[in-house]
Amino acid sequence: MRIIFMGTPGFAVPVLQALVEAGHQVVASYSQPPRPGGRRGRQLVPSPVQQMAEGLGIPVLTPVSLRPADEQARFAGFDADVAVVAAYGLILPQAILDAPRLGCLNVHGSLLPRWRGAAPIQRAILAGDLMTGVGIMQMEAGLDTGPVRLEGSTPIGSKTTGELTDELAAMGAALMVKVLADPDRYPPHAQPVEGITYAAKIDKAETRLDFARPAVDLERQVRAFHPAPGAWFEHQGERIKILAADIVEGSGVPGEVLDDRLTIACGNDALRPLTVQRAGRGVSSADDLLRGFVIPAGTQL
Repeated sequence: MRIIFMGTPGFAVPVLQALVEAGHQVVASYSQPPRPGGRRGRQLVPSPVQQMAEGLGIPVLTPVSLRPADEQARFAGFDADVAVVAAYGLILPQAILDAPRLGCLNVHGSLLPRWRGAAPIQRAILAGDLMTGVGIMQMEAGLDTGPVRLEGSTPIGSKTTGELTDELAAMGAALMVKVLADPDRYPPHAQPVEGITYAAKIDKAETRLDFARPAVDLERQVRAFHPAPGAWFEHQGERIKILAADIVEGSGVPGEVLDDRLTIACGNDALRPLTVQRAGRGVSSADDLLRGFVIPAGTQL
């Protein structure tokens, strides 16, 4: 098929790669414009999808909006059979949705209608969901409201957002290739009308650990915000991220360090950090942190 690919972050890269390996003709790749990055944030860095597409010799377009008539005309001019969308980041106007012969198919990282919206993987972990998955959705004007052609599922267990993102991206890529190989075999089915939830974009304030909450909630925060932006607490005015942690028995004033292993009392049970990172420093074990940055038992975080 003639395909327009639309995606931005690493989650979308395996999907693009799978389309090319399956023998489809990706005639154009749309992505968010390069953003400031680099070591000092002064260099414009192209998205992972743009880098992949350019490496494959696929023309890349990075419009800030698809609403202008000339952008819509350019999109339609590719005469695509289908547009494949994976975490693109822009709203698609109706003229864009209607332009390809088979419309636009989205790889969405949840079991719809649960967790429609921007951060489905993080929200599933934060909510303590047992299962999540990925679906191939026929896009329409509503926010992730379109009918689903095919989906797969996986247990969440103790997985982090990074681990689930990689797993769901690979699963979504395989499912998309399957649907495109025989679209008539996988007709769209309307989403259930019950069980709708919305995965709002993660706010930076949510990444701060509130030790008054149960340890089970904080451990989910740690996994949901790993590898980025990271769940954190402060000590002596310095921000310390917790990248991995266990829930252990323990009690005390919430935020109190209970022992020489940095076990922290929570509203219920305690949190024991395993992997941490000081601001501006590399990742280390909690034991290594304590050798150079003393946080004695009895400290109130």
